[in-house]
Amino acid sequence: MTAGGDPAALGQLLRSRRERLEPADVGLPAGWSAGRRRRTAGLRREEVALLANLSVTYYTFLEQGRPVRPSAQVLDALASALRMSAAERRYLHVLAYGAGGAGSGGPGGPGGSGGAGGAGATSAAERFDPAVDELVQRLEPFPTLVKGRRWDVLAANPAARELFGDWVPSGPSGAPGSSGAPGAIGAPGAPGERNLVRWMFTSDQARDIYLEWELEARAMLGRFRLAAARYPDDPDVRALIAELQHSSEHVRAWWPRHDVAAIGNGSKKLRHPRLGPIEYSHVVLQVADYPDQTLVTYSPASSAG
Repeated sequence: MTAGGDPAALGQLLRSRRERLEPADVGLPAGWSAGRRRRTAGLRREEVALLANLSVTYYTFLEQGRPVRPSAQVLDALASALRMSAAERRYLHVLAYGAGGAGSGGPGGPGGSGGAGGAGATSAAERFDPAVDELVQRLEPFPTLVKGRRWDVLAANPAARELFGDWVPSGPSGAPGSSGAPGAIGAPGAPGERNLVRWMFTSDQARDIYLEWELEARAMLGRFRLAAARYPDDPDVRALIAELQHSSEHVRAWWPRHDVAAIGNGSKKLRHPRLGPIEYSHVVLQVADYPDQTLVTYSPASSAG
């Protein structure tokens, strides 16, 4: 593998996707394989190897997490054989090559890391452009925030803080909008104090705000997983994953599935603390100079467009 890859996770992904497919899903006869009655669900390794035009031994090495080096063409063949989505295909390439390797796409993909947003083993504090914070504040009254590589909230305007309760822990100190002044909010508290994924899975407030909590929580974890795969050696990212697995039964149950999702525009049903249930449209923009940072802005769906 090239530097930054994760052979063990790549093998886990291949096995999980193989076990989810039935022969009929890929055009193979059901019930029998190579003259043997099928006793377990899912495809056999030799069937995946056949579909991807690989040797069974080579595919087995990949699934076992051995440090072999598959080409981009091999990865694409496996993604097609296992009926992977576009997000899963990107995840496969990131696990094989690391964030900047061939076919990984997205921020830090082919052609370089994009400056300060480059992936790899890093625990340095994120830099944040004050001009971006100025833009966030100008978008008031539309809830707007910027999240960083570890999904910490780096900036938010008052509307976002009100809508999401300032992403503070549940309890007496977690009243919406309790933190005070607007602007870049990572610095005043401890690093990671306001973290989107931690808040989603450990705060009762998140379950009240997200009207479709389980659907949204699964999707957020999938998006975070795809982003976190770019930093397999980052101690801060690894510590957050370990914390989530310890603190949340849902993360413990869902993380081994290797489900991933792409970050993009969409809609969410949220409960505003003053206005009640509202369906919001949201737009996601990448910060050019720091491509691991994304700006998300919300507007009521009825007035969108």
